[in-house]
Amino acid sequence: MTGYVFGLMRIYKKFLDGVPDYLARYYWWAYLWRWGIWFFDHQLVINTILFGQYDKLLTKTLERVETRRGARILQLTCVYGKLTPSLLSSTDNEVHLCDVAEGQLRLVKRKTRHVAERCHVARMNAESLGYRNNVFDQVIVFFLFHEMPADARNNTYLEIARTIRPGGSILVTEYAETPRNNWLYRFLPFRWLLGRLEPFLPEFWQENVTERLCEALGQNGKALKGKPEEAFCFAGLYRVMRYNVNE
Repeated sequence: MTGYVFGLMRIYKKFLDGVPDYLARYYWWAYLWRWGIWFFDHQLVINTILFGQYDKLLTKTLERVETRRGARILQLTCVYGKLTPSLLSSTDNEVHLCDVAEGQLRLVKRKTRHVAERCHVARMNAESLGYRNNVFDQVIVFFLFHEMPADARNNTYLEIARTIRPGGSILVTEYAETPRNNWLYRFLPFRWLLGRLEPFLPEFWQENVTERLCEALGQNGKALKGKPEEAFCFAGLYRVMRYNVNE
């Protein structure tokens, strides 16, 4: 029995093919295992995980997408569901998309075959992007930060700040900061369970995304323009934030 448990604990190492250790260790079953990819990329499943809020969050996100002709957009990592096809349908602009997991990239390629000429897919780690400075008009981050440890988030903030151009925008859809008004958050057993499934979420709940982005932009000689535009969802458990960067 002990050997069986030990074997389960070590199974993540089979998925370490060029991906960060934390991703393989904590999320192999959701993002790297082929049966996990098949299962989670069903609209019913992803909508259930988000307590029926997927379409609302998608709508609020797409309402804030940069549609100015010629804008270059980066979607930072693939996501389950219909975000990427919907994003490409909502704009005629090019969309660049990167992810560190090959299985995720194969999945998004299948979803975007009809617009493949406008969807540029690359395998990259969000902590170390291969794009040049000041190249994107908008960077979109959809439920990524809460799945990263603090050091990985910090590196990703810096990469976003480096690649976004002055006058561009950063669009973040995520869990809200310490959502005390939500009854699920106040229900301790639920918060405990979610913290087990999402081991970096409890720390992320305490993080001020605006402050972290300001710090990262400052290190790259840039600054935010005013306060972010925020839209909350599901009694404040989730939020969509658009940050504009000074020219």
